[in-house]
Amino acid sequence: MQRFILTAVMALCLTTSGIAQQDKGGSFKTEIVQKKQLGYLLHSPENTKKSKPLIVFLHGSGERGNDLEKVKVHGPFKYLKDNKLDAYVLAPQCPEEEVWNEEVLYRLIQKIVKENNIDAKRIYLTGMSMGGWGAWQLALAHPDTFAALVPICGFTDAVPMIEDCNMKDLPIRIFHGLLDDVVDVNYAITIYRKLKPCGGDIKLTIFDDANHDSWTRVYDNKDIYEWMLKQSKN
Repeated sequence: MQRFILTAVMALCLTTSGIAQQDKGGSFKTEIVQKKQLGYLLHSPENTKKSKPLIVFLHGSGERGNDLEKVKVHGPFKYLKDNKLDAYVLAPQCPEEEVWNEEVLYRLIQKIVKENNIDAKRIYLTGMSMGGWGAWQLALAHPDTFAALVPICGFTDAVPMIEDCNMKDLPIRIFHGLLDDVVDVNYAITIYRKLKPCGGDIKLTIFDDANHDSWTRVYDNKDIYEWMLKQSKN
């Protein structure tokens, strides 16, 4: 019995010693397609025979869903209830449980510009809270698209891109509430300090008596619209 085991072990060793190690290379290619859908409201000015500017408004997290009436609660569409703007106003709606996707937004803007008589040198981007974050992300990804940026109580996690000064030619007006307990005001201060050395037209306004809602006094006032509509890309 012992002799048989020894013979079997020796046979196994001889067999395995003859197997050479091999490394085999290869390649793999695949494509993953994501389908995204956004509802939106588009306001058109009274006279569309001449090219007009476009204001893009991104709402906050509370207005997500598939009810477009929600995007009228704050921002330019609220202002339009009692006032006029000689501009197109685009307000997309972010789906529930999602955040703004800058590439989807960029394609939507391209579609709107193509289908309407819009002055491509006068496209303005603004957003509040989650929309402020979305506005920063979109402007950083496509700075040459916009003639002005107005983020309100927002932030960005793309600080290295800010440090690259790729938005130095983009006029920016940042607004935030000092008492904001949702998005810390220090986000706005940090972003401003990163952008200021780039030498662009940038201004930070901090409301010392405002909490998270620092947008009402901005969007309900004609001044911010008049400022935006004066801006134009070279």
